[in-house]
Amino acid sequence: MAPLTSITLFAVAAAAAATLTSSLLTNAAALSPPWLAIPPPPPPPPCVAPASAVAFLRARCATTLYGVACYDTLIPYACTFHTSHVKLARAATDVNSAWLRGLSKRVKELVAARGGSGAAGAAAAEAAALRDCAGTVSSAAGLAKQTAAELAKLDGAGATAGRKQIRWSVSNAQTWLSASMTNEATCTDGIGVAASLAAREVVIGVVRAKESTNIALALVNGIPVPP
Repeated sequence: MAPLTSITLFAVAAAAAATLTSSLLTNAAALSPPWLAIPPPPPPPPCVAPASAVAFLRARCATTLYGVACYDTLIPYACTFHTSHVKLARAATDVNSAWLRGLSKRVKELVAARGGSGAAGAAAAEAAALRDCAGTVSSAAGLAKQTAAELAKLDGAGATAGRKQIRWSVSNAQTWLSASMTNEATCTDGIGVAASLAAREVVIGVVRAKESTNIALALVNGIPVPP
């Protein structure tokens, strides 16, 4: 796959996600969606993160649009990535994959709970949008899983990874994470103004997923690629 050649679309999508996050997450705690309790992959055994790893994480998270969320989410994994760009990006994509997996499961549960009742008008349109979201979020989860697996291979290769493998893996990761963000945006755009609690829960969940995906993509973009 060809590497991304423009940051414009990424920046626009990221800015949109930031705006949507600000407007929708104000009352997120009150909704308490069940899937929000699903934790990311368990961190490694507790350890004291080296000062170099902490400084590295702060510096890398500063390059993302969600620096605080990036740092808070990934600091438990500092003993696994130390100062490795690849290992850090892998940790971010592992967390992103777990988040989207939980969200996908929850959206499908909400769609199933609504059933095929004979709703009409706006309610029917919202029900159809939620069904579409179940598909797009599931696709995003699949792309996140592919990305995590690709970076795991690159990480496993270690110092033996050649220029071609690094470029290939980074390009694939960029492509899949960008596609995942597109799927996430398609879901929220399709719902529009969420009228029901179920729709609002989905929108809030997808906005948070876009934040996680955005962080992962920014850290993948930071992996040094040989010319």
